[in-house]
Amino acid sequence: MLLVSLPGYTRRARPAQAYRPDPVEGLLSYPDFVQILLDWVAWWNTEHHPAGVLDGMTPSEAWEADPTPIEDVPEEQLAFFAMEDDGRVRKITTNGVAWRRRAYIADWMAGNVGTRVRLRYLPHFDGRIEVFTADGPVRHLGSAYLAEAATPAQRRALSQVRESKARALKADLKAAEKLSRTRYTATTTPAVPHPRRSVTGQQAQEEISRARAVDLAARALPDLIPPREPPPGWARPRPRPNTTVPSATDPAGTAVPDDHSGTEPALDSKE
Repeated sequence: MLLVSLPGYTRRARPAQAYRPDPVEGLLSYPDFVQILLDWVAWWNTEHHPAGVLDGMTPSEAWEADPTPIEDVPEEQLAFFAMEDDGRVRKITTNGVAWRRRAYIADWMAGNVGTRVRLRYLPHFDGRIEVFTADGPVRHLGSAYLAEAATPAQRRALSQVRESKARALKADLKAAEKLSRTRYTATTTPAVPHPRRSVTGQQAQEEISRARAVDLAARALPDLIPPREPPPGWARPRPRPNTTVPSATDPAGTAVPDDHSGTEPALDSKE
């Protein structure tokens, strides 16, 4: 209810093909948005009377009138709830605690280098983790924060780069879908359909060549560089036995053809 009435709401109903974003100078800053949201929540809970429900009471009055007991959890115990544990045991090093190939540090880690710990974290937030002991009774050691986090300027620049890349990919996808869709000429009699647009062989070959130039797998040349000889210490496969029958030689060293040489032997004169 509140977001629809605020400037910059992207899902507001608009006329077809008439999307016009709100001007930047008319948007709220983040502190102003938070204050407006808190004021609206306070109004909803303490002054608003929902029609047909809660017997005419405000949500706050209905909450106070409910006799269901409520258990208050101490703040130091909140780290044990609604958090995930990957089950791995890590050690605190001079660089902090490693998680997801990034380092997390805290002031209380000084003097605890080498301590075996386990981590718990919120499923959708990786800027802070909770560190617990891994040996003995589970004890919460404290919170650790991401080291060398990007500055606000770097995050804004990264967001702009990602948005620009997303727009380029969407434009490429839209153009590819348009090109892949085949349209045919209108006809009033049964006949072979004819495409509305014709492509020459040269145009088709140029587009195929451009696509292959972008595809790194198609450009790979596995036989371009021949493999090197293996080191001398490596075991090599045994050579195949030679199946060729060696030719016999006479005492003078002249080769004499064998029976399998393909030449018929001379007949004896007595035969």
